[in-house]
Amino acid sequence: MLKSKTSRRHFLANAAQCVALSVGGVATTRSLAAQSMMQVPPDSAWGKEMRILEKNGLREKERVVQQQDSQIQARCPKGGAQRLSLSRLRAWEDLGYGMFIHFGMATYFGLESWKGDAPASTYNPDKLDVDQWVQIARDAGMKYAVLTTKHKSGFCIWPTRYTKYNVMNSGNKTDVVEAFILACNRRGVLPGLYYGSRDSHNGPPLGCKMPPPHSPSKVEYTTSLYQDFVRSQIDELLTQYGPVAEFWLDAPVVLGQGYRTYIYEHIASLQPERCVIMLNHGWPSDLMSYERAMPMASSLTNWVDVKGNCYYMPGEVDIPIGKNWFYVEGDKPKPDQELLNLYLETRKRGANLLLDVPPNEHGLISDEYRDALMRLRRNAKL
Repeated sequence: MLKSKTSRRHFLANAAQCVALSVGGVATTRSLAAQSMMQVPPDSAWGKEMRILEKNGLREKERVVQQQDSQIQARCPKGGAQRLSLSRLRAWEDLGYGMFIHFGMATYFGLESWKGDAPASTYNPDKLDVDQWVQIARDAGMKYAVLTTKHKSGFCIWPTRYTKYNVMNSGNKTDVVEAFILACNRRGVLPGLYYGSRDSHNGPPLGCKMPPPHSPSKVEYTTSLYQDFVRSQIDELLTQYGPVAEFWLDAPVVLGQGYRTYIYEHIASLQPERCVIMLNHGWPSDLMSYERAMPMASSLTNWVDVKGNCYYMPGEVDIPIGKNWFYVEGDKPKPDQELLNLYLETRKRGANLLLDVPPNEHGLISDEYRDALMRLRRNAKL
């Protein structure tokens, strides 16, 4: 993790974690609670949260952070120290709105953190239609989409050579990654891929300590064997399917700081110009993640200071259309007004919205989710 001398804007989107900021000798902290402030109906869950935050005086923290951001921007050199050019990053910002697609083994249990002990044959979408997902994204006004290729269960939705826990040993052998990339190219939607670093199926046999979900144990680490496994799978994803617009590496904290830096540089070397890299809650990264969170209204710049160097880092708000990342029967989409406020506030605050719309166990996005997205497009005039 970054040390206390490292300044970053909204670096950790996690309620239990804060990052220490130091600009011009003034230090403060930003928490998820401060990030979550947004204009929403007062009777909604977020509206109630905002009233609590205001009671705790976080408006004053916003004022201090805005002052710090201004100081950072004033001394940033033209162009910045980030890997990608300003024009490339601003082209990504212009996309504005994308679909996050959580699909895999967890779809069959209604749990995000399935522990990875179910047989591969459990995965069996009988009506799988990846093109339907991408068509809905396009028709909803979304410009890009990011697909989960492997989540915490360790199940891979492409025929990887590095574990048998993949679609080739399941009830449906479709290479979902290939189908997704082809559908995106056909529909004019930019493709992105997500890869989860936590892996409760493949990690432990390779010597990793990865406690099962909700375990009281907080000790976790990875080994060089598992890190090689991660690199090999990322190589498959970024060399076998063509260009991707965004690569999302989740939970990179388990890989350790040194390997995080290595894997970021390795990903960049595989697709150096087009691919924007998100290390969720980790550094280095091209983007800042706001997981179930929102940038502060007062933060009008994406310039950040990391160990004395200035970087331009656009933000991405990632949040499910309902309550859950993976499909859960009965999980209703957020009310129309809440979705509209979410979209408008995200864009107003200078971030992209990556809205998660999970397909069901049949491999289809439900009519209920599709209809909510079409109403949002009309309401937002996309």
